[in-house]
Amino acid sequence: MSLYAELHRHLGGSVVPRILWRYFQRNDSQKAQRFPEYAEFEDFYTRPRNTLDEYLELHTLVESVQTSQTLPYFIYRLIRGAYIFENLAYLELRYTPYLRTPEHLTQSQRIDCMAEIVEIVGKASSLTEYPIVTSQILCTHSRLPYEVNRAIVDLAAQKREYVCGVDVAGGDAHYAERLDEFVELYAYARKLNLNTTGHLYETVDGCYPELLPYLMRIGHGIQIPLKHPELLPELAARRQCLEVCPTTYLKTGTLDDIRQLKLVFDRCFDAGVDIAICTDNAGLHNVRLPFEYENLLTQDVIDFRQLQACQEASFRHAFAWPYQQPPASLLSGLYQEAPTKTGDGYPGTREFVTQN
Repeated sequence: MSLYAELHRHLGGSVVPRILWRYFQRNDSQKAQRFPEYAEFEDFYTRPRNTLDEYLELHTLVESVQTSQTLPYFIYRLIRGAYIFENLAYLELRYTPYLRTPEHLTQSQRIDCMAEIVEIVGKASSLTEYPIVTSQILCTHSRLPYEVNRAIVDLAAQKREYVCGVDVAGGDAHYAERLDEFVELYAYARKLNLNTTGHLYETVDGCYPELLPYLMRIGHGIQIPLKHPELLPELAARRQCLEVCPTTYLKTGTLDDIRQLKLVFDRCFDAGVDIAICTDNAGLHNVRLPFEYENLLTQDVIDFRQLQACQEASFRHAFAWPYQQPPASLLSGLYQEAPTKTGDGYPGTREFVTQN
């Protein structure tokens, strides 16, 4: 059995359609009336969109119901599904905490509420019955004021027991007019010794080389090997990793065919740039992480050697994975010695050896 690390999953897009539909049926009469039948809702929720901006509008549907009261409900079901159906050993959840605070409050009051949201998400993610190593990435946002984004970076530094890094989200086409702000925020984050990733080079409108030196990982980044392969040696030298989310590019209209990613993988492997395969918005896509691997394999985008390399890279670049090795190496240590047999043929005791 393979164990996976998920480095790019949005809290807003992680709710699978049936769970969200059931929540509306029980708690939101207006949305329940809009989608009385599940099949109709699933089609609306998971169908492809024409652009990234149109696709991102779906996040507001979930963000509006992910409040301090409801977050434990959604996160419990998220972690349960990730453990049982996806074999996740490690999960980074990313989101903008400001967008989970009450809209009727002032900006200053909402900023003050963000710490509570981070604590709620952190505690709700720690489930002994579903033991996954979890951490949070806090997203600054292209459509939020500078003061809010600065407070998000500060909060990430203050809540390191729950938070492993910062991100910028909100559609990469919208960074241009405020690029100096985001460069400053990332420089500030690095000064605070925060891990950094960012939605960048996802679309042809989101190519900002000014931000690249500040990122430890690159959210998506597929336009680098596709349109700007001359940048790959720099990424390799900085040991940056691309977080490639295959299904996303079909859902947003960024790519027409999953096989277009073959050039992304081939050029990155040739240049020595690591790739972590991720889901991005598993609920919106109605897919799970093992499917992303399998689909790339069956479509001849990657081979088994590349698949294994991507699995290993995902643990190597995980901001909060507490071990030197991926789970496969740890498990091999547990089974170094075969079980002995007693006289009646049943397994006897065995010495378990862990490697840390």
